[in-house]
Amino acid sequence: MPSSLLPSRYQQHDVSTSRRRQFFLPLALLIASVLSYIGTPVAHSLLTSAIAWATICVYSALRLKRDGQSGNNATAQRLGWLAGGLLALARVCERAVDGRGIWWANGLLPLVLHFFLQTELLGTTDTRSPDLPAASPDKPRSRAVPGEGSGSRTSLAILTCSAVVAIFAAAGSNATIALGLSYTIVQALAFLLIERGRAEAQSGRQNAGSVIYSANGSLTQPTSAASEGASTVAVIRDVATASALCTGIAALTLESFTFGGLGYWGIFGQVLGDQWVFWNGILGIVYALVTIVVHAAVGVGVLILVQRQGSFATSFIPLSASILSQLLVSFSLSRLWFAALCAASAYSFLNETDHLSSGSPMGKRMRISRILTLLTIISLGVLVVLHLRQPYEAYKYRHYPSSSAVDGGTIDVTKPPPEPLRPLSFDNTRVHPVDQLVRDAEVEWMKVLQSQSQSLEQAVAEYKRRYKVPPPPNFDKWYEFAKRKGVQLIDEYDTIYHSLRPFWALAPATIRARAREALGYSDNMLMALFIRDGKATYVEGGQDWLQQAAVGMTEQFVQYLPDMDLAFNIHDEPRVVVPHDDLSRLVQKAMDKDMPAALATTNPRNAFSARPKDLTQGLRIPEAKTTRFNVFAHQPVWLPSRLSCSPESPARALDESLAADNLTAYALGDLGFVYNQTAFSDVCNSPSFASSHGFFDRPNAFNVVHDLFPIFSQSKMSSFQDILYPSPWYWFGKVDYVERKDIDWKAKINAMIWRGSTTGGFSRDGGWRRQHRQQMVKKLNGLDKAKTLQDVNKDPGKNEMTPHWTLKQVPREDYKEAMDVHFSHIGQCDPGDCDAQKEFFGLHDGVEQQEHWKWRYLLDMDGNAFSGRFYAFLKSKSLVFKMAVFREWHQDWLKPWVHYIPLSLRGDEVLETVRYFSAEEEGKKEAVRLAESGKDWANKALRNEDFEVWFFRLLLEYGRLVDEHRNEIGYAGS
Repeated sequence: MPSSLLPSRYQQHDVSTSRRRQFFLPLALLIASVLSYIGTPVAHSLLTSAIAWATICVYSALRLKRDGQSGNNATAQRLGWLAGGLLALARVCERAVDGRGIWWANGLLPLVLHFFLQTELLGTTDTRSPDLPAASPDKPRSRAVPGEGSGSRTSLAILTCSAVVAIFAAAGSNATIALGLSYTIVQALAFLLIERGRAEAQSGRQNAGSVIYSANGSLTQPTSAASEGASTVAVIRDVATASALCTGIAALTLESFTFGGLGYWGIFGQVLGDQWVFWNGILGIVYALVTIVVHAAVGVGVLILVQRQGSFATSFIPLSASILSQLLVSFSLSRLWFAALCAASAYSFLNETDHLSSGSPMGKRMRISRILTLLTIISLGVLVVLHLRQPYEAYKYRHYPSSSAVDGGTIDVTKPPPEPLRPLSFDNTRVHPVDQLVRDAEVEWMKVLQSQSQSLEQAVAEYKRRYKVPPPPNFDKWYEFAKRKGVQLIDEYDTIYHSLRPFWALAPATIRARAREALGYSDNMLMALFIRDGKATYVEGGQDWLQQAAVGMTEQFVQYLPDMDLAFNIHDEPRVVVPHDDLSRLVQKAMDKDMPAALATTNPRNAFSARPKDLTQGLRIPEAKTTRFNVFAHQPVWLPSRLSCSPESPARALDESLAADNLTAYALGDLGFVYNQTAFSDVCNSPSFASSHGFFDRPNAFNVVHDLFPIFSQSKMSSFQDILYPSPWYWFGKVDYVERKDIDWKAKINAMIWRGSTTGGFSRDGGWRRQHRQQMVKKLNGLDKAKTLQDVNKDPGKNEMTPHWTLKQVPREDYKEAMDVHFSHIGQCDPGDCDAQKEFFGLHDGVEQQEHWKWRYLLDMDGNAFSGRFYAFLKSKSLVFKMAVFREWHQDWLKPWVHYIPLSLRGDEVLETVRYFSAEEEGKKEAVRLAESGKDWANKALRNEDFEVWFFRLLLEYGRLVDEHRNEIGYAGS
């Protein structure tokens, strides 16, 4: 008999071979799914999916053409297109909450499919490929959906519940939950349509074939292997075509096409070393290609498995992949326990179904089901009790982090340290503290980048979640402006919130009146900028470049701002300190009364109110006869500067001789590496700043007010209430970076460079000894001994491969070649103090700005306020070290240990940090990578466009505060 007339070859397969094939495909699909869940870059997941589906579409079409096969009938084709569109929609839902946010929804997939199949939503089909063993009259093939008995339904409920708990990461918004449920339903419908499309394809091919009469006269319909394969491939092609098209459109609409580099660390960074700059691009391309291949494998695997095993059986793959991915990403014993319960329930469920179809007794299996039910109930009860009873007893000093990652785990710092106020201990001798700090910071920064909102709706939801008020009017205009300018961070504006929060407690008219009062007294040293009818109509005060920059920064968005008077500080030093009792009452009132009142408005008006009557035409500054600003130039200002600190903080100690810095809040290890820059720059933690920072000793200028005035400053100390904004100094390009004058890392001098003057404070009666720049230069050029870390297992004669870092004292002079830190100018001092400093320090030749790039390590320090060289340094190919107590607008946008190396004012860790980067093999490679990371990010996030976007959002927020009807306005969403 010709082979074409034989029964299908699948029915003649050996059963064991068939079972091995059935096992291999789900296992391969599971592994690929886990890789796609964990490894897909969130920012470009839709684009990755679109390319993967397009690849599948092209391949399947070419294969059909090669085999001379036609497509499926019109009905099957339409079903395939619809299924592809639904798969694309599911991907969009997933993308909307960064993927991981709705992994839990995969836990619902078997339950939803079970419901759809039981209700015969799309009819009953059993489309599994005939490679399964043939049915017999004695043992008919089981239905596509199992689970008829109550025991099976119980097992399925346990399976679903335990799966969701095992996968669940954090409670999301109502929108997130809705997206998760939508994702589940859409995915389930897509699976059913694929299954139905396969059935239609088979039916069409059978009807199109010739009828063969058997020897006994009965009719038979031959189904060849080629025909079966063609049906499968045709379904894949149809689904992939629609999915590629829809996902591609979604990617073009929702995703940015700005691609950043990869942040490899550890062994990758050590292998790449000095070639990181070149190989980063190559690795990026390879990573993208591998991701696309994995996505294509997942797509093909799902489509084949649905057609062979049915939609219900396939639904266990995304469920299992989500559990495994969550265990890999965020392992916990409770998650592992619920994953085990889920696996046991799945086995029980499928086992019950097999025995139901065979009619065998169910006693033993029902007992297993009851045991699983009891275990699940007990486990959920324990989980709820533990969640409700989680204690949180914070240590009494503020700015205390919840945990600090050390040795691959965490140190719980909510408990008092072994020695009060001392630095956190670092006992892991196998890892250098710098290496640990870098790795931890990179992980945290990657989370920030991956969590950014990708749509206006997401940005609005995130805004409300963080700040508990609706966004200001014209927030949609701001979002459009930010996207058009290619801003990297859409959600990180907490600095604005903290600067403006106390002003919510003041009436809008009061804020406006205080701005007029401050500007009206000419000796207050402020620049006025008036905005009227969408234009900057008047500017007065300050230098010409400052005026030009302030106007220029608002030029592209001023039409969206309300009428308002803005007061800009033209001094380097900040201006506003509100006593703690007043400040705490302002913040309390804002959070308990005024901000909730704004949130209570269900449909705020997306427009600012008309100009209030107390605002002038904006043609001149109304004169004020008196001022509340007090002048303390060249006087100690520690006492007024600490007024806003809590009475319980170290800075407010009653006896300054007993006051000790809270080093626990920011320092790590014996050398005091800065692990928390925010806590380090909090002056309330450090009473020693009174005698170690020039600003507190004798600032060069100090005009201060103790009521809450709306003064915009370029930088401030943490205890001041000035409103921070991006410095026009940077926007105007006062200190630039010329890339053609920079050189490659290998050609740079392996040392730290700093040249500067004795700015930072005014020196009188030997006060320079208490100022920060002088103390740092003295420390780094001292003749005393310094502490370093040494890997004792690297000593000759030792064969140990595991590092063992121990503390070692060395003469500082041994490393003088690594420190080129000197003064090139002495100033801001009485004649006697100037002469004393010249004699003590000596003067070295200055280094022109563009000559700094000859060195690998650039030191940047506070001056009278912020250092204006910082951004130019970051844009270079060198690694930046920064000692900064002054805070700037970019606090949320630059990450210590990722973009620069933070240093303490004590400086005990400086030498070891430089030595590690310049002498240790792992440190050398890490230094290259960090320098490139800082440069890459500075070019993306410290552009004039970024300053304008940040300033735009700040002025929208401030404009709402001075609006007479601020509780009635805001952006509610489209």
